[in-house]
Amino acid sequence: MRSVTRFVGMDVHADTIAVAVADQDDVRSIGIIPNRAESIRKLIKKLGPAKTLRVCYEAGPCGYVLYWQLTELGVACEVVAPTLIPNKPGDRVKTDRRDAEKLARCYRNGDLTAVWVPDSAHEALRDLVRARLAAKEDQCRARHRLRTLLLRHGFRKPTGMTAWKRFHRTWLSEIRFEQHALQLAFEEYLSEVDHAAERVARIEAAIDLAIEAAPEKLRDLINALQCLRGVARVTAAIIAVEVGDLSRFRSAPELMSYAGAVPSEYSSGGKTSRGAITKTGNGHLRRVIVEAAWAYRYRPAIGPELRRRQQCLAAGIREISWKAQHRLHSRYAKLVLAGKHRNIAVTAVARELLGFIWAIGKEVERGGITVRAAA
Repeated sequence: MRSVTRFVGMDVHADTIAVAVADQDDVRSIGIIPNRAESIRKLIKKLGPAKTLRVCYEAGPCGYVLYWQLTELGVACEVVAPTLIPNKPGDRVKTDRRDAEKLARCYRNGDLTAVWVPDSAHEALRDLVRARLAAKEDQCRARHRLRTLLLRHGFRKPTGMTAWKRFHRTWLSEIRFEQHALQLAFEEYLSEVDHAAERVARIEAAIDLAIEAAPEKLRDLINALQCLRGVARVTAAIIAVEVGDLSRFRSAPELMSYAGAVPSEYSSGGKTSRGAITKTGNGHLRRVIVEAAWAYRYRPAIGPELRRRQQCLAAGIREISWKAQHRLHSRYAKLVLAGKHRNIAVTAVARELLGFIWAIGKEVERGGITVRAAA
């Protein structure tokens, strides 16, 4: 007798999982189980042979632990994008049971979009670079608190002194207040600034070690991306871990859409109307790409630092980098001369920069351009 595929939808929370099953004819709720490995194992045994099951659940704060558990049990599982799940405008009732049933029904009908699931090494490096982002945000907040305290009491850094560099730190250490309580507050703020700087430096050193220990494919991509102007080691690592497997993007515009860097559009009939970028994509990737795009305001050139990053790379990748400099700088200059605000121009450059990143990534993954390991 031919086995029938059963589509299972799971609404996953920290402590519970609501389960529903969609067969060929109907959709029914199974109930709610604890979010524990043993309970999941019993559920799969109850639902039938693992090879006849196809399970889906939404990407969320619980990560990919459930995906790995089901995969080990031999069950086909997909993690779906929550923002791409179809919704009925008139539906005003939301419960875990109904959410699980909707997942099972949409999964059976083929209406869900699966996300790429990283392996453990890839996810570990991604968590580390996101920890750096959190540390940088904390550092900015600590600096802002100290700066506003000094401003309230009339202290301004000397003209020509670069903020938060060595001479600026020496100047801060020499500041004294008459009130003891105010001096203590200042020292606490200054101590927090120093602690934040040490934290960022410690995480960046850990990122360097993690890159060296990363799988060869990921390490080669990070090394290759550093040939681009404005993309140093940490930025290249962020791009590589946020993009993931570049082979899943059939074209550069798909990568641009994944980053949310494509224009929004509201067109009907003979009217075409395009607006700002959608921002419906990976925000971490979009942020670092826009930051890197500011480097293309300047004329094409290869400075000492960029030359050092490129010296261990094959000639083909360096040619892509040089082509990117000419293309992107020309694009920026034309948009600014046309009257566009520089922020809009840089955003357009960032979108095209993703195309060059896609080209470099595809070459590395195909093995057509060999990336030699750095000495």
